[in-house]
Formats: sequence, C-alpha cells, structure tokens
Amino acid sequence: MRILHTSDWHLGQNFYGKSRATEHKQFLSWLLKLIQEKQADALIVAGDLFDTGSPPSYAREMLNQFVVDLQTLNCQLILLGGNHDSVAMLNESRKLFSCLNSELIANVQTEPENQVITLTDKQGKPTVQCCAIPFIRPRDVLNSQSNKDEQAEKPDLLTAIKKHYLAIYQAAEDKNKSLNQDLPIIGTGHLTVVNASTTESVREIYIGTLEAFPANQFPPFDYLALGHIHQPQNIAGNENWRYSGSPIAMSFDEASREKSLVFIEIESGNVNAQLISIPVFQPLYCISGNLEQIKNRLSELFDSDNEQQIAWLDLEIDSSNFHSDVQKQAEQICEDYPVEILLVRRKRKSPQIKGFSAADKLSLDEIDPTQVFEQKLTEQELTLEQNKKLTSLFAQTLAQIQSGDPN
Repeated sequence: MRILHTSDWHLGQNFYGKSRATEHKQFLSWLLKLIQEKQADALIVAGDLFDTGSPPSYAREMLNQFVVDLQTLNCQLILLGGNHDSVAMLNESRKLFSCLNSELIANVQTEPENQVITLTDKQGKPTVQCCAIPFIRPRDVLNSQSNKDEQAEKPDLLTAIKKHYLAIYQAAEDKNKSLNQDLPIIGTGHLTVVNASTTESVREIYIGTLEAFPANQFPPFDYLALGHIHQPQNIAGNENWRYSGSPIAMSFDEASREKSLVFIEIESGNVNAQLISIPVFQPLYCISGNLEQIKNRLSELFDSDNEQQIAWLDLEIDSSNFHSDVQKQAEQICEDYPVEILLVRRKRKSPQIKGFSAADKLSLDEIDPTQVFEQKLTEQELTLEQNKKLTSLFAQTLAQIQSGDPN
C-alpha cells in the first residue's frame, strides 16, 4: 500500500496583493505526476484546502479539477477540513466527491464509524483503516459550559479531543474485527501538537482554551498524518507521526525552508515514511541589512546576464537607512535584477540580554517574566530615571503575583 500525505494547500491565498494561483496550479500538476510515478493507492490532504472560508471561484475550480484528474490514476482521495476552511462550503461538494472515489470530511461526524475509511490497494483489497479526523471545533466536542472560566475550560477541551480520537480509533478497531483482519490504522489531524515548530503564517487555533495537544494523548496510530503546521517535522521522535508541511511557502520566513510531502509504504504491517521534496514554483527571498548590504546580496543571488524567474522580495532595512525615500532607493537597487519588491520594513534593534534575544524566537514557557520585561524595556527609549522606576514597579507587581497577594 502506497500513500501520499500532504496538507495546508491554502488555495486562493492572496500574498501581499499577489495571487498564488500559478504556483498552486503547478504544484497540483506536479502532484498528479508524482502519484502516477509512485503508483500511489491513496492521497491524504490533512486540512486547510483553502486559505479562507470564502475562497475565490478559481480556487474552488482548481480543487474540483484536481479531483476529476485524479480519477484516471485509480487513487483514493481523503480530503479533511482545516481551521481555515468553511464546513458549509466544503460540504456542498461532499456527495459529489464521494462519486469520484474521494471522501471529504469537513467536520466532526455524529457517528464515529462515519470517520473511518477503509483504504484499498489497486486490486480493491482492504489494506488500511484511516481515522479521518479534520480540525476539531470546540463546539463540536464540548457541551455548553458558559459558567466556566477560561482556566476550567482548558482540561475540558483537551479531554474532549482525546475522547474523540479514542472513539474514532475504537471504531477502526471494530471495523478490523468485522473484517476479521488486523489492518494498520492511520490517524489524521489538523491541530498544534506540543513542541511543534511553527512559522509566522500559522495562526493559533484554540485561543484562550487550548494552545497545543500533547502527543502522548493520541491513540497508538501506525501512522499519524497531521496538518496545520507549515514546517515538515515528526512528532515526539516518532518518524511515523508527521506534519507534512505546506507545499509552498506561506510567508517570507518559510522562504528558505525546503517544502515536502510524505510518501508512506505499508507492507506486511510495517510502515515506512519518507519525505519527498517539492520544487520551488515561486522564488521568495527575505533580505536584511543596510542598502549596500542588500545590493551585495542581490548580486550574489542573481546573475543579471541570464533570464531568471521573477522573485518576490521582503526587504528588512536597518533603521539607520530607513528614511522617507527608502522605498525609491530600494527600487532603484532592484532595477537590474529579476525581482519584485512586495514588502519593505524597518529592521528593529533587539539587543541580546542575559542570554535571551528576540531573534531566538523562544516560546513564553521557555523564558521567565523578568527576561521578557527586560527585553521589552531595552526596546524603549527611556531615561535612566524612568527605567529605574518601571523596573521597581515590575519587581513589586511580580512579587505580589507570586505571593498570591491580591493587593
């Protein structure tokens, strides 16, 4: 059994006023060729098919055409809803897609068995049970608890998600029993798992209720196909529990990172997963420094004598160079290169203090409140007296909070 796992297509994305339609079309064309080359039996797309709940018509047409084109390759398709997707909009196509060897699960289903899909090989033999779990909206798994405070809601949502996964996993095991077989069980999900590395383009899902789901709360899936995080990575050191990542860079901070999808081979109950690199269909570069450094970097990146694809630029310019006509000067520097400037911004100074720098991009649970306060203080233009006063007030407030004194 051969399965491809991808996610976070974000069809219809508008990127600083630029459409990604050409890139997505090229990616889907490349994907169809890969499916044919690998003789894949199934394709799993783990959420965020579209960038918004109301995608442009060309994006919806693009997905529809892909579903149609896939039919000639005898490859099952599992489409899952993500936090960016509209449940109502996706469900409009569900019954139609089901007639085209494609299963679309937009949201949590009432009956767990409706989220278990038996995948078959080219000969139609049952080979894998797939627990098709999309983005889980709190309202779908939680009862109304309006009287509970935010802290009380956190464990309730975590427990509810855990119970949902266990219910679907149990339904898959029951299906195996009905077939009198012990088929591998694949899980899916569209959520943030604890310690997953994110990028700027990833939005928080469970704001105020659940920041991330612990990996040890998942059932023992033979493979776990995750979406939502755009950077390819495994989870909890398990090579068979993976985020595939997005197929194209969704923000400039993803520009230098290789994009991929996962190729899964299952034989005699053994699961082997490996990454397959995705070509870059639209070059993106984030260049930082003063104007002279930017000019030098452009000359390193591009050979002006050769015809090259137009690259999109994010220019992060030092504060000393950031003045009223900086945009014009930047455009003049870029005239001789195959580039288009999409973003020009000031580079802020963030001095390193006590082993902590804003550039480290640490999460709040990795640093203490004093480090955060000191970092923010260095970014302000304050007199020595103001600095001392604020530091004293912060120390008093922190002491009160830690002692539990409400006054």
